[in-house]
Amino acid sequence: MEFEWDEAMNSTCLEHRGFDFAYAVRAFLDPHRIVAQDRRRDYGEDRYRLLGRIDGRAYIVVYTLRGPAVRIISARKANAKEVADYEHNARQD
Repeated sequence: MEFEWDEAMNSTCLEHRGFDFAYAVRAFLDPHRIVAQDRRRDYGEDRYRLLGRIDGRAYIVVYTLRGPAVRIISARKANAKEVADYEHNARQD
């Protein structure tokens, strides 16, 4: 899988959240990850929200598909509700 991102957004994530998009890519490897289309508003493109674990902690990664590449738009640590959703889903597997 090929990944890409905007370097300015990557720098902002690192500065404000303490990790970069290269780290967030690891959430895609989680076998219990949850992916849902992000329909909160019209972005002019299909966007997806991935909920997955990295080093034992749940993260949200928002991305879109651009040709053969997965373009990361944002990433953050999951909130308490998202963690509960993840744990519920992982128990179902």
